[in-house]
Amino acid sequence: MNTAAVPDPALHERLLIIDFGSQVTQLIARRLRELSVYCEIHPYQNVDDAFIEAFAPKAIIFSGGPDSVTREGSPRPPQAAYTAGVPILGICYGQQVMMQDLGGEVHGGKISGGGGTAEFGRAFVEPTGALALLQGWFSDGREQVWMSHGDHVAKLAPGFEVFGTSPNAPYAITADVARNFFAVQFHPEVHHTPRGAMLYENFVKLAGFTGDWTMDAYREQAIDAIRAQVGDAKVICALSGGVDSSVTAALLHEAIGDQLTCVFVDHGLLRLDEGVEVVEMFRDHMNLHVIHAEEQDLFLSELEGVSDPETKRKIIGRLFIDVFQKYANEIEGASYLAQGTLYPDVIESVSFSGGPSVTIKSHHNVGGLPEKMGLNLVEPLRELFKDEVRALGRELGLPAHFIARHPFPGPGLAIRCPGEITRAKLDILREADAVYIDQIRKHGLYDEIWQAFVAILPVRTVGVMGDGRTYDYACALRAVTSVDGMTADYYPFTHDFLGETATRIINEVPGINRVTYDITSKPPGTIEWE
Repeated sequence: MNTAAVPDPALHERLLIIDFGSQVTQLIARRLRELSVYCEIHPYQNVDDAFIEAFAPKAIIFSGGPDSVTREGSPRPPQAAYTAGVPILGICYGQQVMMQDLGGEVHGGKISGGGGTAEFGRAFVEPTGALALLQGWFSDGREQVWMSHGDHVAKLAPGFEVFGTSPNAPYAITADVARNFFAVQFHPEVHHTPRGAMLYENFVKLAGFTGDWTMDAYREQAIDAIRAQVGDAKVICALSGGVDSSVTAALLHEAIGDQLTCVFVDHGLLRLDEGVEVVEMFRDHMNLHVIHAEEQDLFLSELEGVSDPETKRKIIGRLFIDVFQKYANEIEGASYLAQGTLYPDVIESVSFSGGPSVTIKSHHNVGGLPEKMGLNLVEPLRELFKDEVRALGRELGLPAHFIARHPFPGPGLAIRCPGEITRAKLDILREADAVYIDQIRKHGLYDEIWQAFVAILPVRTVGVMGDGRTYDYACALRAVTSVDGMTADYYPFTHDFLGETATRIINEVPGINRVTYDITSKPPGTIEWE
């Protein structure tokens, strides 16, 4: 399938991140993108001398990783990385691999069979010399960092000097200044290293990056790329109303106008008035051609009596594909399918290990459509992270309240209704959720929260209203803070807020007489209930 509708990265200064398997490698890329530096993550297995030459990076970063450089056959970068004449920054495992490759020594810790001391968690580094990489650091005499290593550097490679130490890492910061090779034992990309972003900023300045990666530039280049790929063919786009599909649709419309048709599948599992809002915005205010596929009866009848969450997801995913294809077949001359694929999706599809991960729950998307429909793909967001997508949406003029919307799952309210789904329960859930979100907005908390919603529980409880007995549903409020949805903490509402919200829901939503607040973090829980 042709997926060329993205700007040519060669138009930008490029930084290469060689991934050795760290769980936080994506955070490195995000820190760099925040500095307007274009970067790509590639697993070490895919990077050889020819790749380095073709990619022509302006700088290289070696990520952390779980392996030990003391093990025979452990992951290594190609020799061309060291001879390319560009600055290198090695992080954790990346530091150790630099030392081992360039003539130093690394000793294994207990984890890898050696006797060295491992170090996991918060640590404090003190300076031992001045270094341009560390400009702005050590203003308080020492710097908090996050360590996560089993092995340790025992001897520096020739040309390297020490510029920072910690109690368990005497070579915490090292550098070969003549070659612009830098190496740190800690992880500056995580928020537990409070001024880590400053270190990355200093590194890209040393490498001579001008910061030419902006969403204004991306918008113009993406439009040119879409036009070059699509020509005068027609494109269909699955519009969910979420940020990714909305920005995809807006960008394509700006590029090819009436050649685009969006299909909005209303499965009866949306929030209060959501279907009307989405269609009105794109059809009436942005003048897009939108097919409003009102298929509520089809989805809800198939879901009747179903309580298993995986079965729900599979039914919804299958029906979505069938319905989308039915309407897409009515669009004569359609040759392309537009999807809101993001860079994290691309990274995960070529994972470091290549091995399968445990399926916690299946995810609803349109991934099954291209093969079934025989269309070429247009994926104009596949180089972007979520925060960059929001920035691009602002460039395209999408309303602020739409750009800042909390994530909403493809299966919709089906997975916020544990147990059997009924129309009555969905109506109650929609009303309760609307009150809850209204409360969050009134208290000015919406933008502090990653995601918030109500789940209606599959139990009824006894209550008292006035002089009468009630036997109605209980509901759970959920609100979390997160960076990327991979991990999450519950939002610390005040008791006053929770009490006020519970009172409103019970008074305003018939069918609910008990309100709880879910304080489970992820892990061990998931953000959604199913």
